[in-house]
Amino acid sequence: MVEKQVEIDSINPVEIYGVNDEKLNIIRKYFPTLKIIARGHSIKLIGTLQEVQLFENKWKQLLKYYDDFGYLTISVIENLMSEIDEKKQKDEDWNNHQNIILYGNNGIVIKARTPNQRRLVAAVEKHDIVFAIGPAGSGKTYTAVALAVRALKNRQVKRIILTRPAVEAGENLGFLPGDLKEKLDPYMQPIYDALADMLPADKLQLYLENRTIQIAPLAFMRGRTLDNAFVILDEAQNTTQSQMKMFLTRMGNNAKFVITGDITQIDLPSKQPSGLLQSLQILKPIKEIAFLYLDESDIVRHPLVKQIIQQYKSIE
Repeated sequence: MVEKQVEIDSINPVEIYGVNDEKLNIIRKYFPTLKIIARGHSIKLIGTLQEVQLFENKWKQLLKYYDDFGYLTISVIENLMSEIDEKKQKDEDWNNHQNIILYGNNGIVIKARTPNQRRLVAAVEKHDIVFAIGPAGSGKTYTAVALAVRALKNRQVKRIILTRPAVEAGENLGFLPGDLKEKLDPYMQPIYDALADMLPADKLQLYLENRTIQIAPLAFMRGRTLDNAFVILDEAQNTTQSQMKMFLTRMGNNAKFVITGDITQIDLPSKQPSGLLQSLQILKPIKEIAFLYLDESDIVRHPLVKQIIQQYKSIE
């Protein structure tokens, strides 16, 4: 916070402040977080440097108008001050535009909604391998899928590959009805849901049929070289150490790899170490790999989700 004093020279303060500070109160509306204390020919300002500087600029405009025309009405003040709201709106619109990843299905605006999500977007733009670690609902997978769809639309890659370990299925996978795709689809549903927000149903179906978008369990990545692809490994906390190594070494030319996981929700057998935890340690020295950590402040699901996570965290 800074303090600054501005003066009114050779002008009757009532001409500027108005009767009972009527005009000054109009000015105060445009600076709700700036403390403005008027005493005679002096005004004391207490606030951030940016607020104080903006006030000084507008104050000079008001005084100049009075010097030029000999009066200062409320309508003149509001016209001069309205530029502040316009600037704020332009800044807000610009920031919102900067945060937009793409326009999805039915015109839905898909954007980075928190500072950490914006950092994730920047990291993916700069690095070919990015680890995004965070709790349920923090937007790590959704943001990664949006970036993948954007890369495909912009022809930066030729295909999207989305994978996750089917560890939840365990030995019961064989008992589920249907073929392998039908058995695995329930475990891939969060990815389908994200894609449905971003692509029209007919286009998504076409991409799935011609394998422009591939959704498969992690085991199916073995032996492949993934060129010209945006690849997302979701639920990476449930990979074994050998699976993680296998996945990372599938990387081909012109590829982006995003690995997402929640290290508080590991479903592996108790004696089976997580490949994600190991990779976070041993890959740290590689500067070309980015590690992003999201937290409860990034949760964009129902507000109760954040509270639930905090309560469980308190008993761990």
